[in-house]
Amino acid sequence: MAERLSPLEIMTKLISFPTVSRDTNLPLVDWVEAYLQSHGIEPHRWPDPDQPHKAALFAHVGPWEEGAIVLSGHTDVVPIDGQPWDTDPFVVTEKDGKYFGRGTCDMKGFDALAIWALVEAHHADTKRPLQLALSFDEEVGCTGAPPMIAHMQEVLPKGSAVIVGEPSMMQAVTGHKGGFGFDTHVVGFEVHSSIMHTGVNAIMEAAPLINWANDRNAENMAAQPSDIASVFDPPWTTCHVGMIEGGTAHNITAKDCRFMMDFRTVPDDEKSVWQKAYFDKVREVEARMQAVHPDARIELSEHFSIPGLVPEEDGEAETLVRALTGDNATHVVSYGTEAGQFQEAGYSAVICGPGDIAQAHQPNEFITISQFNAGQKFMERLVKRLCE
Repeated sequence: MAERLSPLEIMTKLISFPTVSRDTNLPLVDWVEAYLQSHGIEPHRWPDPDQPHKAALFAHVGPWEEGAIVLSGHTDVVPIDGQPWDTDPFVVTEKDGKYFGRGTCDMKGFDALAIWALVEAHHADTKRPLQLALSFDEEVGCTGAPPMIAHMQEVLPKGSAVIVGEPSMMQAVTGHKGGFGFDTHVVGFEVHSSIMHTGVNAIMEAAPLINWANDRNAENMAAQPSDIASVFDPPWTTCHVGMIEGGTAHNITAKDCRFMMDFRTVPDDEKSVWQKAYFDKVREVEARMQAVHPDARIELSEHFSIPGLVPEEDGEAETLVRALTGDNATHVVSYGTEAGQFQEAGYSAVICGPGDIAQAHQPNEFITISQFNAGQKFMERLVKRLCE
């Protein structure tokens, strides 16, 4: 009979795979696939045709019918480059009531609990189905989940309620902001800086676009937030540029400038409205550039797009999580997750997972043992409920 590993043993194994988003996650997928198969569970793999070194994995246990509860997590983690770790980030280290390791909090701790729950539900002969969904590339814009969700619906009976296990201290998070970003490439025309009026400086033409973001942020901050927006921190849509590069030398007008304009929208703000506003500003600046030289231009490409999670009225996922946790307070977050993508695909969705988001992406990332144990108790109650 196949060995039934504990949640800690599963997490320890998952952490041992350095699945940084830029690298492969296939060794982890191989291991999970083999472990589920050893228990008589048929996993399904979706390899990314554009990235052969990455794949999603999902599985179904219980009656072959619609209405499953879906436990959703991602397999990728952020890099450790330049971070001062006191322990090996890819070895789970127990110390001071905490489990240290990259991904313990975000979010291989939940992944381990979900895998454990799937196996337990399978052996308990659950009366309602349970599904597992493990994606990739969440940390680089939640790009791996949409094709996985689409393929799941082709292969498995469609689930009805999704629990996305991002760290929420086991609280029911029912809403989050949407997010999208545009890679912006400003192409100028190089001349010596002593005759800069005959050239187009890409960096200096990028500046009005970045200042446009500053102006929008100031306007949004000063405006009265809507009822939906008021529960977020901050209670308004933000525009942000976090990195910029460009230029050749101090005495040459810059030919190139690149940055990403990042938007985090409150649920009642339309992406299309913000997209048009930015595009209009880009075209205004581009027209001024081309008046100096016709080859100057601004190129835009969408880098990522994540729909917001909109609080549901009497949502099945929220109702289930509140019943299992006893949490009846209102919780929303300003970061994006795959929950909005599941909701957009027709699932009821909620966020609930062990750990504190403040530990995510940090050096010496950890999850407290008490939080990990609380996650296991949650899964035990879930499996029991599915068996009733």
